[in-house]
Amino acid sequence: MIGKHYLNKENIELSYPSFLEAVGQKQVEEVILEDDKNTFQAILKEHPDISYTVPNPHTENFTEFLLINGITVSYGKDSAFLTFGKLVLVSALIGAIVWYIRRGNTSGNLIKNANKKKKAENTITLSEVAGNAEAKSMVQDVIEFIKHPEKYSAVGARMPRGLLFYGPPGTGKTLMAKAIAGEAKVPFYAMSGSDFVQMYVGVGASRVRNLFQKAKKNEKAVIFIDEIDAIGKKRARSVSASNDERDQTLNALLTEMSGFHDNSGIVVIGATNRLDTLDEALLRPGRFDRQIEIGLPDIHARKRILSLYAAKKPLSDDVDLEELAKQTVCFSGAMLENLINEAAIIAANDKQPVIHKDHIDKAFYTVIAGAPKMDRSYITEHDRKVTAYHEAGHALVTSLLLPEHYISKVTIIPSVRGAGGFNLSIPKDTMFQSRTQLLANIQVLLAGRVSEELIFGSDEITTGASNDIQKASSFIVDYINKFGMDPDMGLFNIEVLEEGHDNTLIDRCRTLMNELYEDTKKLLKSNLRSLENITAALLETESLSGEDIERICS
Repeated sequence: MIGKHYLNKENIELSYPSFLEAVGQKQVEEVILEDDKNTFQAILKEHPDISYTVPNPHTENFTEFLLINGITVSYGKDSAFLTFGKLVLVSALIGAIVWYIRRGNTSGNLIKNANKKKKAENTITLSEVAGNAEAKSMVQDVIEFIKHPEKYSAVGARMPRGLLFYGPPGTGKTLMAKAIAGEAKVPFYAMSGSDFVQMYVGVGASRVRNLFQKAKKNEKAVIFIDEIDAIGKKRARSVSASNDERDQTLNALLTEMSGFHDNSGIVVIGATNRLDTLDEALLRPGRFDRQIEIGLPDIHARKRILSLYAAKKPLSDDVDLEELAKQTVCFSGAMLENLINEAAIIAANDKQPVIHKDHIDKAFYTVIAGAPKMDRSYITEHDRKVTAYHEAGHALVTSLLLPEHYISKVTIIPSVRGAGGFNLSIPKDTMFQSRTQLLANIQVLLAGRVSEELIFGSDEITTGASNDIQKASSFIVDYINKFGMDPDMGLFNIEVLEEGHDNTLIDRCRTLMNELYEDTKKLLKSNLRSLENITAALLETESLSGEDIERICS
């Protein structure tokens, strides 16, 4: 029975890399699998009173892997019963779909149920949104509009019809929308843009109308549409069923937004990761009047976010959140939350009552590169040597060309994500990158392959540089085409040509890549002794810090 596994057990989420680490350390006592579940339960030997929820990889030989490692495997439900239950459920679903279609009310009834689920008590306020000070200030008047419309009507002001939040994933767009509703104390309706796009033409438009009708019954409300680019992309010239459905859905959204009375008390908030893909009709005044960037946090915002997430967790005195904020350049709010949570899990696994700095460090590298592989017996000495020279090349060129970067860690320990090793250097928080910095970054990426060629010869270079080459190629295209920094190609951006471009750009990219490769080779040849010293240290200790690199090169 499933009850005997979960009854009276505290439940904690555990990442799959952390689970693999626990397996490698022989800490896992039992695993409880359930058919068709995306997670499984793990019981550790040292914490039999805790049930850990782990993402299920659904790999073919997962059960065999567990048994080989001496882990007891049990199942939460009887397979035969579950199979029968599946048949009953599928039959019921098919019958329900046919019944809905015959009634002609498929979209209407489904949206009613969706709305009931999406409208929930919302107690989040702006005080719980750390960082994004500019965005918070830009939504303050919208909150005041909703709460006190007469204040603005007196001077003839109209409330913005819609707000559009744009920025990278994980920066807090949904949280900001919830905070607006929470501050204004109005109902919050949230749906994803993909919820509106269906196979049958007209279903999405009907769902839009029903959602707005539901919101209007409350007089004041916040409607949040995540991933709005799913329905609001620039309309294609070609006509197809999918385009027709998306166009009808978009038209329904525009019509509903245009139908608002001034200061009606209902505000629509859209969120997207790709502002440039949205239809111009969405962005004109009277639709999404105000476009607000929810960007990656700067160092001060990162410290506030870390403090917010760490407030409810026991931190040791050796944890310096200000220093951690400096190291987490380009981390989103979601990544920072994940970092603190991973550190808490590691501390719990170590039976520690508080989170120490080494727990934070382990979590940091787990979030960046994945947990280290425990079993490295399959790695040959030659592979270790190749990896060491490769990573030493990256580290040395970074220290020579980008001395302002802080080298956090260089390691030849492979990770569960497939990396043979990694080189983590942290740039400074800056608004722009110069031409010199862009070219230096490309040379850093090429340095791993160059090191392999210098030491082992051109016939013995490996596939380990594939990701480096991909990133370097992307940087070079942006350098020439997006930023207009190449003197030979000039300022023209070829992407504006609808018919595409000829081979001129490709030829120039290839030429520049070869030039930078040769420059990197000359640089490493002139610093070959430092390359050898860093490699020797990596082979001996497997991991080096920035201070170690600086000491070796001095």
